[in-house]
Amino acid sequence: MGKPLLYEILEKPATSCVIGICSAIWFYIQKKNIGYSHVGLSYETSIEGHHWRIITSAFSHISVLHLVFNMSALWSLGVVEQLGNLGLGVAYYLQYTLVLVVLSGVLVLGMYHILIQRFKVEYFRRVTAVGYSCVVFGWMTILAVKQPSSKLDLFGFLSLPISFAPFESLIFTSIIVPQASFLGHLSGIITGYAIAWGLIHGMNNYWGVSMLGWTALMFVFSLKRSGAYDFNFLEIESVTDPSLPSVRFMASD
Repeated sequence: MGKPLLYEILEKPATSCVIGICSAIWFYIQKKNIGYSHVGLSYETSIEGHHWRIITSAFSHISVLHLVFNMSALWSLGVVEQLGNLGLGVAYYLQYTLVLVVLSGVLVLGMYHILIQRFKVEYFRRVTAVGYSCVVFGWMTILAVKQPSSKLDLFGFLSLPISFAPFESLIFTSIIVPQASFLGHLSGIITGYAIAWGLIHGMNNYWGVSMLGWTALMFVFSLKRSGAYDFNFLEIESVTDPSLPSVRFMASD
């Protein structure tokens, strides 16, 4: 008999919070009838300055099945929070989740850029990536390197050896769900290997909070500059170099 759900939630607090956030966003999107094209990440919207979509795309999902599949995999991968003896744990999980969200989004845009500009594959100009699967694939990869004897449990009945799970899942989802973002999943795997092999390292609470602060700041500026949301208290003016923003906080009347 398994552990009570409440006990497991307390053992995986960060994972539980992420699942709660993604679920709440899904309900909000459904209630407001917001299309995934309005929150998803694409090359075309990125060159228009919608860099905030790197964040919104990761936490948004197209359908309830999309949400359930990603959250089920994430719940299983939440075991990372319990592996403090391997140098992982809750703090590690939170710090590198942020890294996975941001870097996998930037990496997929880089892939789009190369395919469009170098190889003239215009198809990728409008392809929209959405969902938390880039982070799921990242953690799957990290766990495959750090704890290769683990298993990935999906829906309580499907179990995959974690050492093969990243590429098995990449191929499986591409066949079963052709519209799934292959490059988005691949970017999560690449970023996951970079973290697991120590190519990206040195994150601690200071750098984690600093990165979170800069990410939040750029998120707000990007929303403002792209016109997606009007922050009345904030005005962005060009300085000597038009590409560099000057920020001014407006006093309320």
